[in-house]
Amino acid sequence: MVQTRPIQSQPALILEEEKKRYLVVTDLHIGFENTFLSNEIHVEPKELVQEAVDSLLSIIEYEKPDALVLLGDVKSGIDFISKTEWQAVPLFFEIGKKIETIIIPGNHDSNIQKLLPDGVTLVSSSGLVIGDTLLTHGHTMPSENLSYINKIVMGHVHPVFFQEGSVIDGQRVWVSIRAEKNQLFPSSKGILEIIILPAFNKYFYATHKKYYKKSISPILQSIKNFQSAKIVTLDGSIIGNESMLENVI
Repeated sequence: MVQTRPIQSQPALILEEEKKRYLVVTDLHIGFENTFLSNEIHVEPKELVQEAVDSLLSIIEYEKPDALVLLGDVKSGIDFISKTEWQAVPLFFEIGKKIETIIIPGNHDSNIQKLLPDGVTLVSSSGLVIGDTLLTHGHTMPSENLSYINKIVMGHVHPVFFQEGSVIDGQRVWVSIRAEKNQLFPSSKGILEIIILPAFNKYFYATHKKYYKKSISPILQSIKNFQSAKIVTLDGSIIGNESMLENVI
């Protein structure tokens, strides 16, 4: 049976099956500053990439996973590769020399195969199934053929807690949802758990608040009734339930 565990104080998940242990992260958006960074803020893309790599290597050293899974939106350009991405994305994938690396492409990852070194695995955008768990970016609907799964781990929607005046306004959060499976897979019965990871890029929201808008996921749009939900900060504090989902996704 597959076990999942958020890593304390990190926007990263450990997924463990009988023989293999995976580190899962999402939404690095390398190159995002080209589009969204305001004229008053100047950031060197290579420095941000190195910071992300160093952070991941620190987690890898502590958790000792067998493989790294990236749940999409590794880069920022949706239908193009920017000059920054040509330079910065290959720099990030130096991490593939340290650990087996698997990419599940997101809606921002078109043509990313042109940026990948040998040894990094690019799978289908429909996702990767490990045991009873689907790992996916979250911008596509899973096939009815996957109706046997009991859990979805996804990114894409960048959950951030919005509440003016709150000390955690604007902070990244985890979201865990439980819902009737037949809302997503009509032929199935039982409960489906959906875990939404916060974006690994900690600057993505903070540097362009005025441009921020929620991403739309067909997975979440298909679920009209949530049985229950938990909203959890990176440090593990539960701050809300299903009644507060509209504040974060």
